[in-house]
Amino acid sequence: MLTYLSAVLPQFTSPAARLLALQCALRADTRGCVRLPAGLLRGMRLHGRTELWDELEHAAWLRRRPRRHPHVEAQLLDAALLYLRPGSRTRARAAHWALHPVPVAVPAGRTPAMRLAALALAAHTSGDAGSTDLDVLARLCGHVSQQTAELLDRLVASHTLTVWRHNLETDEAFWWLPEPPKARF
Repeated sequence: MLTYLSAVLPQFTSPAARLLALQCALRADTRGCVRLPAGLLRGMRLHGRTELWDELEHAAWLRRRPRRHPHVEAQLLDAALLYLRPGSRTRARAAHWALHPVPVAVPAGRTPAMRLAALALAAHTSGDAGSTDLDVLARLCGHVSQQTAELLDRLVASHTLTVWRHNLETDEAFWWLPEPPKARF
């Protein structure tokens, strides 16, 4: 779904709007209607951020419906999205995972850009390490490569990643996760 969104949303779409679009795409019904509870938006730190909805409407990706407190409702406008739809349980698990992308979960309160980068990294992580082309990662995050490198540095500083490296010959980014804490008995 991150790949789909990187292809259909304009490059200038903010990380917060991309996170919102991801939840909309994963939570929409078979007709493309989505209803997001205010509590979910508060938990994502996106509640009351009307400019994000405006970004997605400006991109002609969705149209908001009249507000029904405490939910926000919208109609997704991209017909291709309806053909990408796995079962509702699979989408529900994916929507939850996108909020808590194990094994690359960022500490609470981080910026949408860091949360989106962590989600993109988690999608390319196996075990305690991962890799992907830096340009691919930048596209998924809606950034240029330099911004993505800065985000990876900030993920290292927050101890979400142990370290990351960029192979200049192949343009591939590699990262390693910290060891999970050992259980005490």
